[in-house]
Amino acid sequence: MSAAAGLQTATVKHPDVMAPVVALVDELRELVRSGGRNDLDARLGMVRARLSDPRVRIVVVGEPQAGMSTLVNSMVGSPVSATEGKPSVPVIVEYGQAPKATLVKSAPGGRVERVPVDPLNPLPALTALGVLRAEFAEPSALLADGLVVMDAPGSTAHEAAAWSMIAAADVVLYAADSAAELTEAQLDYLRRVEQVCPAVVCVLTKIDRNPHWSLTQRRNRTLLDGAGLNFAVAPVSGLLHREATERGDQQRDAESGVPQLIDHLSEYVVAQADSVAVAAAVRDIALITDQLTVTLRAESDTLRDPRRRAEITQRLAAARTTADQLRQRTATWQVTLVDGSSELSADIEHDLRHRLRTLVREAEAEITRTDPARKWADFASELDARICEAVEENFVMAHYRAVELTEQVASKFPPDNRTPPLPELRLTNPGEVLEPVQPLEPLESAKAGVGQQLLTALRGSYGGILMVGLATSLLGMSLVNWYSAGAGVLLGVNALWDDRKNRKQRRQAEAKVAVARLADDVIFQVGKESRNRLRSLQRVLRDHYTEIAAEVGRTADEALRAAEETGLRYGDHRELRITEIDAGLRTVAGLRARAERLTY
Repeated sequence: MSAAAGLQTATVKHPDVMAPVVALVDELRELVRSGGRNDLDARLGMVRARLSDPRVRIVVVGEPQAGMSTLVNSMVGSPVSATEGKPSVPVIVEYGQAPKATLVKSAPGGRVERVPVDPLNPLPALTALGVLRAEFAEPSALLADGLVVMDAPGSTAHEAAAWSMIAAADVVLYAADSAAELTEAQLDYLRRVEQVCPAVVCVLTKIDRNPHWSLTQRRNRTLLDGAGLNFAVAPVSGLLHREATERGDQQRDAESGVPQLIDHLSEYVVAQADSVAVAAAVRDIALITDQLTVTLRAESDTLRDPRRRAEITQRLAAARTTADQLRQRTATWQVTLVDGSSELSADIEHDLRHRLRTLVREAEAEITRTDPARKWADFASELDARICEAVEENFVMAHYRAVELTEQVASKFPPDNRTPPLPELRLTNPGEVLEPVQPLEPLESAKAGVGQQLLTALRGSYGGILMVGLATSLLGMSLVNWYSAGAGVLLGVNALWDDRKNRKQRRQAEAKVAVARLADDVIFQVGKESRNRLRSLQRVLRDHYTEIAAEVGRTADEALRAAEETGLRYGDHRELRITEIDAGLRTVAGLRARAERLTY
């Protein structure tokens, strides 16, 4: 058992510090409930749960196969989450005197049931049907310091659960594979995470498999700074940490990066848990009070001037019409995006094939003019360079065509909506894309040696000597004479010439086949990379503008609903409701001011 088994879990957040913030959250919840904003009430409920928990909640997220589960297992020192590509469920690990594992499963009738499982071998149970999440208790020194570690699987099936865990987290660890730098989609995901939980650490995983992880770390640092995300980037290897722990090798453990990550969490998260929790809560309170103020002021304007009610309602109805038009535009831009993406993919593929067919024709013409066996290695190097140039130009064309497609889609929306950052389609190093392509095949039909040429000449001369010798023997001459010898020399030279010509033609045919195979391999590999990048572009545009359409529609519908219900609900009690709204606005402003003073 771990050395932490005799410890008690620490209280990281002090109740006396959290109490004033909890009181503010409770007061604000009463206001949002009276206003019928159940969505804001649910968010404040998560904020209160985060403040009331004396421990620090750490949520590990990332894309599938990014090493989240291995990171969680290495941090808590026990295999609590499934690895090696096996499907898993959300996992919550907290401190306990003895190992304990419980599965929360769905039961008939919408109920849930808690099923204990073997804590020493829980992984088979994690993949069972109907499991909602797994809860573990482990005697880990890290958990005894007051931390709760949660693993949110990267699969889309658990996306809602992952965002719920992020909303309830004090800090988020985003696991990214060190084999590649962060993509635009990942940066966009981190922006969304930062809006919910501002304390984020980008963890670079699997550094034991990628010797050039430091380059990826520097590149990710640059990308994060460019995106306005001031996150720490921590390189780790869960496998190295596990091996070092088993062997007691402190040097290898330091190389794994896990101790440095834990020290960072202890110094900047645990030691500053009170200030981090208060700052995050104040930020949530500010966002919610802003939304509540807008709703109350709109209602107040409607009630203060009944003559303006029709005008305000008309304006809000126009907003709904605009929202409906935007939804119609949504369908239009989706068609534009789908059709444009299909046309773009087809045009880029056609351009690539055209460029390579031109190269193949030029290479075949050069092969026809010369003997390919003479400078085949130089010919292969030159052809590779020309292929790299053609591929690079093809991706440059794809980039500018993608920009045109983005402008076409953006034209379907109002000009005040932001344009999303586009994934880079141009190639910085074409050799990386062409690395899986096999090099140009060597020629098997090489030139004949001196001995083989001599043998060919002898075979040709034999027929000449025999034929002319027999004819001259009728004249009384011997079989071998000057005439038959001369004929043998002529036919031998002719046979040698024909053999060289045939071998050259075979080499030329073989060289053309090798060039055609190389072109097919290039089209296969580059076409896949091009389609992947274009699909990434399509997903970025789709997600970006779908979110804008949904956001504008929700805002317009909510504002119109509030205005229409105001007259029906408070027709004869307008003055009383105005007084209540004014008091509510003052209360909201006071709550926000009190919350902001807590961060000073």
